[in-house]
This record gives sequence, C-alpha cells and structure tokens, in this order.
Amino acid sequence: MDDGSRPRRLFLPPVLRAPVAGRTWREFGYLLLSAPISAVLFAYAIATISLGAGLLITFLGVPLLAAGLAGCRGFGALERARARGLLRVDVADPAPVRGRKSGLMSWVGAVLKSGVSWRHLVYAITHFPWAVSAFTVSVTFWVSGWAMFSYPLWQWVFPGHLDQPGIALYDDTGGNGIYLDSPFEIGATSAVGLVLVLASPWVIRGLTCVDRLMVTGLLGPSRLASRVSELESDRGVVVDTAAADLRRIERDLHDGAQARLVALAMDLGLAKEKLTEDPEAAARMVDEAHGEVKTALRELRELARGIHPAVLTDRGLDAALSAIASRCTVPVTVEVDLPARPAAAIEGIAYFTVSELLQNVSKHSGARRASVDVWQTDGRLMLQVTDDGRGGADSAAGSGLAGLTERLDAVDGILAVDSPAGGPTTVTAELPWRG
Repeated sequence: MDDGSRPRRLFLPPVLRAPVAGRTWREFGYLLLSAPISAVLFAYAIATISLGAGLLITFLGVPLLAAGLAGCRGFGALERARARGLLRVDVADPAPVRGRKSGLMSWVGAVLKSGVSWRHLVYAITHFPWAVSAFTVSVTFWVSGWAMFSYPLWQWVFPGHLDQPGIALYDDTGGNGIYLDSPFEIGATSAVGLVLVLASPWVIRGLTCVDRLMVTGLLGPSRLASRVSELESDRGVVVDTAAADLRRIERDLHDGAQARLVALAMDLGLAKEKLTEDPEAAARMVDEAHGEVKTALRELRELARGIHPAVLTDRGLDAALSAIASRCTVPVTVEVDLPARPAAAIEGIAYFTVSELLQNVSKHSGARRASVDVWQTDGRLMLQVTDDGRGGADSAAGSGLAGLTERLDAVDGILAVDSPAGGPTTVTAELPWRG
C-alpha cells in the first residue's frame, strides 16, 4: 500500500507482459485467419482472372475480368475491416468506381482503368504465400513455446511409457528413444520454452508489420488520390479563410471608417449651413470634423496593415515583426535569421501567424515577457513564439490556435503547441520556404 488506501500496482516489464497482452493475441488471431482467407482470395483471383483473360477473344472476357477485379475489391473491404479490428490499422477506403456515363460498359471500363482494382488483385495473389509462411512461423513458435514451457505439467499428467519414465521425443525403428525424465532435462526444456514464449510476441509483431505494409500499400487509396483529397480539403480551408477575412474587412469598414466618414459628411454639411449665420459654431464643427478625419485615417491605416502591411513588402519579416512586437502589451524580443526572403505568400502567412500569437500573448497569457525567433532549416521556414505566462493553451480546444493550425495546414505547414499548466508556452510553426 502506498498511503494505506490504494493498492500498489504490480509492474511488469514489456517483455513479460507481451505474451499475455491483448495486442499479441489480436495479432496472432490475425495471422491464424490470414491463411484460410488468403487461400480463398487467391483461388478466387486466379480462377476469375484466368477465366476472364482466357475469354478475352469473346465478348464475355472483358466483363468477367472486370467482375473478378470488383470481387477482389470486395475482399479488400473485408481485409481492411480485419486490419482495423485486429491490427488497429486505420486504412481509408479507396474511392468507389464510377463510370463517366451510366451503364454496364461504362462501369466495366472504369473498373479496368482503376489502379486501385489492379492493386487489389496484386494483394490477392501476393498475400497468399506470405500468409501461409507467417501462419507456419507464428504457430510453430507459439505452440512449441507453450508446449515446452508447460512440459513439467503435462509430463506429470501423462507419465512415460515403453518401460521408461518420461515422454519420448524421438523413437527409431529399433525401439530406442530420447526421453526427458531427469529434473535437469525437464528444467532445461521448460527454460527453452520460456524463451520461445517470450520471443513469440515479437516474432508475431514483426510478421504483422509486413501485413500492415501490404494492407496500407495495396488496399488503401493511392498516394495521388490521398494528395488530391488533401488538396481539396486545403482548398476549402483557404476559401473559408479568405471569405472570413473579407467579412472581417467589410465589417471593419462598415462599423469603423465608413460610419465616421458618413458622420463627417453630415458635420461638414451642418458647418456649411452655419458658416454665414454662426461662424464660431461652424469653426468648432470643422475642428471636430478634422479630428474625425484623423481617426478615420488611423483606422484605415490599421485596416490596411491588417490586409498586408507595407513594411512587410518593403523591408521583409524582420522589420514587420519588430513593428508587431512594439505594439504588444508585453516586452517582446525579435530574432530573425534568414539568408533570403521566402515566397511572398509564405512571408504573409508567417507575419499573420506571429501577429495572432502575440495577440494571444497580450490577451490571454498573463506573461511578463515574450520572444519571437525566425530561422530557416532544411528548406523550411521556422517560427517560434515563447512567453512566460500561465500556459494551458490548447490548439484542439477550438480557439484561435485551431484556426491557425488549419491555415498553416493549407500550405503544408505545421503548428506545434507546448503549453503545460503554469507555463511557459512555446508555439512552433513550420512553413515551406516556397509556396
């Protein structure tokens, strides 16, 4: 007991936990099922593809070949489900086959042109010999290990025969055999069995690693399709971000500078009317209008700076980030070490990323000081903003950090947040050097 109320947990090293771990039994079950399933899949693939190829000289060959490939895709769905359940490998389903037009022949053509369908066929043919080999190795290790490890038990339950104690491991035609009947031999057998039992989980894991590679490489969507899907998602994020920025600019113009300019026009109109009747009142109104003009100009400058600051275009990240730091409510040190200027789009994203992070420092961190570091490494632009505030920032909590993560992800960037409770907080952003 640790404190008189909680029991102390027994700690076992991984090598001792592995033989009884759930992962080991799941992976062993996967290998056991692979042999019969792959045999059926192999026989189906060979039969249907051979029949379809043999009948290509007739009209029936092409649809039979497409049907065989479609059946392999169906088996692929079973294999992906089995990998998810037993190997904990989340393999995305490939895009369904769709013909350009409706009709059987359009579907047949789409199946035959689909690289995913042919990769399923390759899996059906190549997985069978591997599944049989993995089944043989895993069962041999597993059964031999447990049998030898438990030898003292079943040697005692099933005593020796042929006028000699012990169990015969070998018996030739002359009746002579090798018997394990002495304590040393029984103990050595059990020790060897223990080694095999402890080694079996790692052998099984090594075998299932090959299965993982085959399932993800042959039964999942192609890299090109995954990349296209990722780019479509990123495009949606970029469009949504641009629309949100436009709405923000429109709102700022409508509620800020536009409203002030409308009021200014009205004030100048009243001043014009009073110019002959009450020159002093007209002068006061013109003076107030002058102040409104200054305020409107300041708001327009801030809005223009929010769209794309002129200092960033003219002097680069060093000067632009220093300008941001000077407006922060806490002291900020800026260190920029770049051999050249990155792409303009990447430079703008880096600027707004640091601006957003420093706003978070001002509003939420309670920090006394912060720092901004920018450098280049391996063709990537690195940004790091650190503060000594209270910490607890989380990009998964739906805050502004989540929006930054989506914006960076749209250009193949990465945002990493390290913010333990109590601080300090370090946010690191990685961007491509060229967009």
